[in-house]
Amino acid sequence: MVSGIGPARLKRLIDHFGDAEKAWRAAPLELARSGLDRKSLQALLAARDRLDLDAEMARISEFGARVVTLADDSYPRLLREVSLPPPVLYYKGSLLPADDYAVAVVGTRHVKTYGREVTRYLAGELARNKITVVSGLALGIDAAAHQAALDAGGRTIAVLGSGLDVIYPGENTGLARSIVASGAVVTEYPLGTKPDRGNFPARNRIISGLSLGTLVTQAGERSGALITAYHALEQGREVFSVPGSILDGGCSGTNQLIQRGEAKLVLKAADILEELNLSMVSATFQERVIVPGDATERELLKQLSDEPVHVDEIARAAALPIAQVTGALTLMELKGMVRQAGGMNFVLAHEAGVRYVVD
Repeated sequence: MVSGIGPARLKRLIDHFGDAEKAWRAAPLELARSGLDRKSLQALLAARDRLDLDAEMARISEFGARVVTLADDSYPRLLREVSLPPPVLYYKGSLLPADDYAVAVVGTRHVKTYGREVTRYLAGELARNKITVVSGLALGIDAAAHQAALDAGGRTIAVLGSGLDVIYPGENTGLARSIVASGAVVTEYPLGTKPDRGNFPARNRIISGLSLGTLVTQAGERSGALITAYHALEQGREVFSVPGSILDGGCSGTNQLIQRGEAKLVLKAADILEELNLSMVSATFQERVIVPGDATERELLKQLSDEPVHVDEIARAAALPIAQVTGALTLMELKGMVRQAGGMNFVLAHEAGVRYVVD
């Protein structure tokens, strides 16, 4: 809560004084001797005058949040191992020992159908295999990863670049509530902190720090998701990437990670599980055969793939009346055979942990 006192300066203060309480109560001259610069010293003295720490703890409790610090045994083990971990985490939900088996799934906010489908498929498979999915609650890939984990009945953790009471973006407020019920929403920022642009690169190091590895499913050359990948590399963690079209600039970041040897190419969740030696995982992937119910379904399945196709185009290619096609697609969606990708575009459905083979 003190401007200018981050993990590095706090560590220096604790190394000098022995613990945080002594540093908080120290005389100005002694604080200066600890190596604190003038600006940070003034900020600390001003904060001591205005802050009521007991009242702040009560406010956190009333909000339904919890605080865990580096001094607590319950602090996330993987995050503790990185250089200069955040000294304080605020969270709603639960942080469990099972979260030691976590993989970050990140990517662009400007997601396309390919990236969304790949993310849903891989994040869902990871969650079904008891892997906690970590991401940043952003629009696009992050939201798709969280939702896929929830849909698969797994755990997921969202890391914010704001206070717990300032969910950003606002469109994901409902998603955040669902995550609290099946994981945790986490931040290093105190209540009331706005989502300042400078907070997000720092937040990304927590996403990678909470995870054994980081998977980038779709990202352009300048995507913030690449910052998370580079944090993971600096932390000695594995980085994984899904290849995309060389003609799509939205996949240039993921392709370059693979090309430069910074990320391992991923085609299925088992690639990640095997690389991380997660032998505790029951990584048995079922293979389900799609059996068309009739000739119409059989013909429509021939026109569908992982790329979205508009219903009008499907009808033309199948040489069937549009009413017959829309009715059949609705029934096929209920069966879990196809899925609408928005705007009356359809793709083959891929459930987490299940590969579909069209018969």
